[in-house]
This record gives sequence, C-alpha cells and structure tokens, in this order.
Amino acid sequence: MTLEGDTPHPRVLVTGTGGPSGVSFMKALADEPWEIYSADIDPYAAGLYLVDPDHRAIVPRGDSETFVAEIIELCDSMRIDVLVPTVDSELLPLAMARTELADHGVALVLAREQTLRDCLDKWTLHDRCAGALRVPDTVLVDADFKPGACALPVIVKPRSGSGSRGVHRVDDLEELTRLPRDATLLVQEYLPGIEYSLDVLARGDGRIVAVVPRARLKVDSGIAVTGRTIHDESLQRIGALVAQRIGLTSVANVQVKLTSDGEPALLEVNPRFPGTMSLTVASGVNMPRLCVQEALGIEMPSETQPFADIAMVRFLEEHFMDFSEIEALQSKAAPVNA
Repeated sequence: MTLEGDTPHPRVLVTGTGGPSGVSFMKALADEPWEIYSADIDPYAAGLYLVDPDHRAIVPRGDSETFVAEIIELCDSMRIDVLVPTVDSELLPLAMARTELADHGVALVLAREQTLRDCLDKWTLHDRCAGALRVPDTVLVDADFKPGACALPVIVKPRSGSGSRGVHRVDDLEELTRLPRDATLLVQEYLPGIEYSLDVLARGDGRIVAVVPRARLKVDSGIAVTGRTIHDESLQRIGALVAQRIGLTSVANVQVKLTSDGEPALLEVNPRFPGTMSLTVASGVNMPRLCVQEALGIEMPSETQPFADIAMVRFLEEHFMDFSEIEALQSKAAPVNA
C-alpha cells in the first residue's frame, strides 16, 4: 500500500478494463491520490496493464452465478474502498448486492437498481420517457406485431443489449415478417440525423450537475473514434429531463438522434460510464473523479459544471512488457468465449 504519512490512499477497483469504458475511467483518475486496481475476464485486456501486476485481477463473467461472491472476496483481499463496474452484465448483480458490499466497506459507484432496470430494458425506457420528450415511434415485436403498419425504413434492435450489437436497418417488409415474435426485439422509427451522446452527471441526491453533449462524428463498432463536445441548450435540457425521469444518481450516457425535422429524439440510455468519457473529462468535467470523491464522502458540487467545446480523434496505442506478465493472468482466467 502507498502511504502518505500515516494515511493510506483509498483503493478503487475498476472492472471491465478490456473495454473503452473501463480504460477511460482509469485514465481519468491517473493524477488522483488513489490506488487504482484493474479487473477483467480476459488476461489480454489492455486496461490490466495500465497498473502494476499486484493491482490486476481476473474476475468471472457478470452473468456467472459466482460473480458477486468472487467480487466481494476480491474486494476483501485487496481492501477495496470503491468499486466501479463498467460492463452491462455486471450492473444489476452488483446493484442488488449494494448493501452487502457496503457491509464489507465497499462503496459502489453505480446507478440505483430501478434506474438500471428501466434503462437496460429499452421498451421500459421508451414508456418511461414517452410524453415527456420526443421518442421515436417504437413497437414491440410480439404476437400483436403488425409488420404492414410500419413505415419503412425502420431500425430493428434488441430489447436489451449494449453498443450496436444486433441493431440494423430494415428496408424490406418481407424481412419484418420473418422477425421472431418473442418480445425480444423492437422496431423503431428510422432517424436520419446526426447522433449525439449526452454524458449526464447526477449527485447521490439526484441533483444534476452536468450534461455534456458530444457529437459522434465517426463511429467504429459502436464507439466514437472522432467526436466533439458542443454547447446546445436543447440537448442539455433533454439530458437533464431523461435523468429526472429515470431517477439518476450517478453517471449515464443518453443517446439521441435528430429526426428529419431536426428535433432530437431519445434512442437509449446506458446507465454507466461511456467509452468516450475521456472527451468529457478533457472538456473540463471529470465525472469519474467527482463520483469517486462522492463515494469517499466528499460532497459533489451543487452548481452546474462548465465545459469547453473541443474535438477528439482516437488512435491505437501500444504498451510493451515481458510476456510473463500476461502468462501470470492466463492461468486464472476461464475461456473468454465459454
């Protein structure tokens, strides 16, 4: 443990550090006086190698029956103070274990369980926000689904899921008629305009202290590789309104897209730290730091946090090491695709 006088530095464990969300969170805390620990299911996860070997951990998948128990055991052994999950499959299990984690001295940086349920089910989110703001025309593909009533083209997407997985445009009525009627898919109005991500920060008491809109100028595999922050009152108002509707008490990423008449409409909400959080941090609002501080008992500001209009391009960066560092984690990991 690193000491400053007689006071140990707080320990922060970030999971899902093989993805951009986990990596961007870790980078946001690089200059903070905290010990950062990194965990993932994959021994090849890049974020594991941003910290020293004794700060790395292999964990089970979020949908594993042993996931919560092993996370709590890991937090105990590493004496973790703050836990930050960044993988969708981990969110609900950990939210349901919030009290148990607290009993072990671990503060969880994560939205409330009901907020997660409302956001992770896109059909529920649609119902939650309809009438309060513009939402695309959306229908559930169940036994009552009528393909002929849909104005083509449309977007077909999974009712639950993250990123762009399973999302595709459909231009043919015949393809719509072949969709399974098991209520796992949504058919949604096609929105032709620019897409924006709104990074929203709310305090534990629900007060919204920042909404930072980002234009997704170029997207690769669901992640923005070129983007810019932009001051836009209508977008900031939507971000705040959605946060209020879902009872946000942490960070969420609200995704909107412009309709043919230029009005922003809600696509979905990711109730976790996004992969392009680094752009929001660079613009002046370090949401990861503020959330960890609040988890450690430091009150978050009540005033709206300012940000600058800046642009970003993302590129690959290599990290070199002896293979023994990877080998040390391989023996602890289950097959990633199992």
